[in-house]
Amino acid sequence: MDINLGDVARLRKKHPCGNDEWRVVGLGVDIRIQCLKCQRHVLLERSLFERRVRVLVPENKPKSGVNDD
Repeated sequence: MDINLGDVARLRKKHPCGNDEWRVVGLGVDIRIQCLKCQRHVLLERSLFERRVRVLVPENKPKSGVNDD
């Protein structure tokens, strides 16, 4: 799985605040993610993070249908 800083991940389980979207704020053997609703940080092992991800949205997702050439 190709994970970069700033990517937004939608996880399978919801955070106690009710949100399921997290921003990747730290990479390494462990991955640090931040809840987009309550701003809490969580540190997960990379293998555990990859199993829990449902959808990973890249930070610089190109807009579809727009060609700036």
